[in-house]
Amino acid sequence: MSAVPRSSCSTSTLSMKVFDWKRREADESAINDLDNFEFTPSTLKPAPGSRHRKKRKGRGISAGQGATCGFGMRGQKSRSGKPTRSGFEGGQNPLYRRLPKFVGKPLGPGHKRKIYNTIKLDQLNDVPAGSTCNFESLFESKAVTKSKYDVHKIVAGRNEFTAKDITVQAHAFTKSAQAAIEAAGGKCEILKPSTGAQRRSLHFLLACQWDFKDATVAAGSVLLKLDLLQQLPCQTGVAASYCE
Repeated sequence: MSAVPRSSCSTSTLSMKVFDWKRREADESAINDLDNFEFTPSTLKPAPGSRHRKKRKGRGISAGQGATCGFGMRGQKSRSGKPTRSGFEGGQNPLYRRLPKFVGKPLGPGHKRKIYNTIKLDQLNDVPAGSTCNFESLFESKAVTKSKYDVHKIVAGRNEFTAKDITVQAHAFTKSAQAAIEAAGGKCEILKPSTGAQRRSLHFLLACQWDFKDATVAAGSVLLKLDLLQQLPCQTGVAASYCE
């Protein structure tokens, strides 16, 4: 029996939408009439077949997802809980071990870095000249918002720094922020991260009228005799970085 060639031009008048079968059976004649139909919040509804009911697993074998719920009978992936940890590749050398590591200060697991609350220089523009400002005073004046960090760092902002002759107290300063404050006649005072007290220099210690014979000062784990500090030339330009 030879096959009869089909005609290239179809004489069928059947027209059918190529969407989901639920949409093909839905009556959308009113929606398609754009001249007379008005879309309102009450008439909006999802297209038929676009939203499905939640699949109920483990509720009987007749539904197709009962008993094992599609996880199979046995095996590691059928057990409860997560089968493997993140990054595990079945025992082969994982990606995080194949990639080269950056040389420098490590910031991965087991290492810590100090996270500061940043205060921009343009947030200090409303501080009056000749006054001292810190995070507490800025927070009271609503120049800054509350912070979850206890240590604060002054950084350069996007806007221009216009404050003059102010003393800024913070736990750290960037080089550009410190240069801008000192260029405007201001002063930067570094605070201790633990107590918030101002750090003192050698010149401050030598300016105090103390008895230098028996007193000692603990600087970390080193005890410095103050009678040796009295012999240092204060009038010289030696930069003293000693702190309490």
